[in-house]
Amino acid sequence: MKTQNNIIISAAVLFLSTLLIPAQVAIGKGSVSNSSVSLEFAENENRGMILPWVTSTGAVAGVADGSFVYDLSDHKVKVKYSGGWKDLSVDTNGATGTAAIQIQNDATENTNAKVSIGRPTSVPEANGILVLEDQTKAMILPKVASPHLNIINPAPGMMVYDTTAKQLAVFNGTVWSFWKPSS
Repeated sequence: MKTQNNIIISAAVLFLSTLLIPAQVAIGKGSVSNSSVSLEFAENENRGMILPWVTSTGAVAGVADGSFVYDLSDHKVKVKYSGGWKDLSVDTNGATGTAAIQIQNDATENTNAKVSIGRPTSVPEANGILVLEDQTKAMILPKVASPHLNIINPAPGMMVYDTTAKQLAVFNGTVWSFWKPSS
């Protein structure tokens, strides 16, 4: 009996200790490229990451700077920046299509849904669907060469890194917008 208890305690300690290890996640590939990455996607898959759809950014409360969303009220990809929302969609005539909006409207939202990667914090502004909480690691976006040519049917709110032009690409439902850091 004592041996069995020791095995159970050892297994519990091993399990609990793995919860304290900072996480790194690779999607569509075996592992991340280096120790400074918290989340990385496979390359050359001609697929992007779709941002959360919100009815309007005015209805989103308690988010931290650096949060990204697709705003259904004006069909724009936006980022929370310096306490406000910055538009990343150059064209304001984006569209989601009737079927896509119906899917969004029919979905039952779990307001407590959250996936955390990294060292979990108790910071209140760490609200979100996917929260990368490690302060020493970054996310690598899906990498696609010329996404406007190679992603056949992009979804509104899609975001990728364009490996040809070396810039951020976001899709608002109608057109791609491209962002390059200033020199």
